[in-house]
Amino acid sequence: MKLVTVRQTFSPAEAQVVRSRLEAADFQPSLAHELSSLSLDGFPLVLVQVPEDEAVAARELLDADEPPAAV
Repeated sequence: MKLVTVRQTFSPAEAQVVRSRLEAADFQPSLAHELSSLSLDGFPLVLVQVPEDEAVAARELLDADEPPAAV
């Protein structure tokens, strides 16, 4: 099963919120690099990933909740 990144964040807490939202909508999310980001200073991003066949729908769900861009 190939995983696809649908959200990236420097905050492990934010990644957990996104993971929870996806799980509540019956997706199968996982987090990559979460523990490393907690233990290593300057570690890049925590990745929220879903199976490839769920990626489009997961992005749509997450994008629908995004606040509008400031003008």
